[in-house]
Amino acid sequence: MRGGGILAALAALAALALVPVLAAAQQDMPPAPYAYRQLDDPAQEAEAQALMETLRCLKCQSQSIADSDAPMAGDMRHQVRTRIAAGEEPEEIRAWLVRRYGDYVSYAPVIGETTWPLFAVPLALLLVAGAILWRRLRGAR
Repeated sequence: MRGGGILAALAALAALALVPVLAAAQQDMPPAPYAYRQLDDPAQEAEAQALMETLRCLKCQSQSIADSDAPMAGDMRHQVRTRIAAGEEPEEIRAWLVRRYGDYVSYAPVIGETTWPLFAVPLALLLVAGAILWRRLRGAR
């Protein structure tokens, strides 16, 4: 009975020792080919670069995928460059990324059924503030 307990403890210790090795192996995966390599055609690369500057890194959130060193941003750069090289239009690629990751991925939000309050509430607050100011100025006369 006691030998089985020692074996179980040794097996658990060996499993715990493998966790850092497995985690490090996952981080050592090579990035996607176009994550850090530009397209050969300068016009296509300029198109890809312009699009990448308008897409948000989902991990960093304060950087575009053009500026971020996060592995996910590298994968997104690869996708953008690959699709540009295949002849897709930048807005098609943006739409695909928005469908895949949600509206948050784009720095150029569109007014839709879920985002209209973000545009309407500041306008409503501005109108209310204007009405209050107008009433105060009119009452002061």
